[in-house]
Amino acid sequence: MPLAFRLLKTSSRSAARLGRIFTDHGPVETPVFMPVGTAGSVKAVNPHQLEALGAQMILGNTYHLYLRPGTELLKEAGGLHRFMRWNRPILTDSGGFQVFSLNGIRKLTEEGCVFRSHIDGSSHVFTPENNVDVQRAIGADVVMALDECCPGDADRAYAEKSLRLTQRWLERFAERFEATSPLYGHDQTFFPIVQGCVYPDLREEAAEHAARFAKVGIAVGGLAVGEPAEKMYEVLDLMSRVLPPDRAHYLMGVGTPENLLEAVSRGIDMFDCVMPCRNARNGVVFTWEGRLSYKAAKHARELDRPLDPECGCYTCRNFSRAYLRHLFNAGELLVHQLATIHNLHFYQDLMARTRAHLRDGDFEDWRDGLLARWGAKKG
Repeated sequence: MPLAFRLLKTSSRSAARLGRIFTDHGPVETPVFMPVGTAGSVKAVNPHQLEALGAQMILGNTYHLYLRPGTELLKEAGGLHRFMRWNRPILTDSGGFQVFSLNGIRKLTEEGCVFRSHIDGSSHVFTPENNVDVQRAIGADVVMALDECCPGDADRAYAEKSLRLTQRWLERFAERFEATSPLYGHDQTFFPIVQGCVYPDLREEAAEHAARFAKVGIAVGGLAVGEPAEKMYEVLDLMSRVLPPDRAHYLMGVGTPENLLEAVSRGIDMFDCVMPCRNARNGVVFTWEGRLSYKAAKHARELDRPLDPECGCYTCRNFSRAYLRHLFNAGELLVHQLATIHNLHFYQDLMARTRAHLRDGDFEDWRDGLLARWGAKKG
């Protein structure tokens, strides 16, 4: 069937939803968390392990894949799915966030964005049109429209100017997308991105404009980029009322387990974030009791205690806190894999339990209990 989203159930007590995205690489049950595979690899784990952890869909990044290995090699390989041997769905960020974070080595114009590679300093340009072409070459199931990611603390004048540019780019992106075809025999769709910083009227206008181009899903961008968490939740409250209910809702680049639960309550279906992998490599894991710094000295002799007694992942079934602390202090690469396996398992388990409680009708009670357990105030 064509790539599509189906809304299966909405909670009677919040905006939380159950849904399903249909792709040529298999269905995706939502709410879903997508591990980040920026350069065609989720750091420290292989595709077989990702499948075993329950990952349904992963994210790749257009900026990084465009620079290395490059679109010509990806075409020769038959697209990113074949290149990295991942047979489930992929979503690609347009690379806009990475380009716009290159302070001092990029320039925005009406035509697009001129930037210098962080690898070798070479000059490049992303326009809405060539960004479509690059993402067609990568071959993701879902691609993202090119936008400007407005800083969370931008003043209104800048936020409005930025939004206007994003809207004009979206119209050009959509025209190019409709004029081109997938390269590898599987269907592709694109999600427009709602910007507008923390200004409600701009966000509402942006959502109305973006909805005109949203055939399967629509994304909320420009959050968790410097604004207070309360502001993020206010924007998401608004989005829960104005985004088209029959489209998947994707919150880009967010976030903590608490953020995910709060956002699910506000109608978000899809998430991605580098946090589970990055934190794991830096000595922090997520558990059902809250965050744990496994490199702390107090764990040195915890020979019979796993990272999380409630977790059934490979790491927790086989290794102790003392062992992971030892590996970290010894600089052994194995610790990156073991801690990452745990964190990715936790995030996938969190989403699986979220879906189960939504089916059972008690999601809000379960959510509130978890947030209280973690010492978080309900947003």
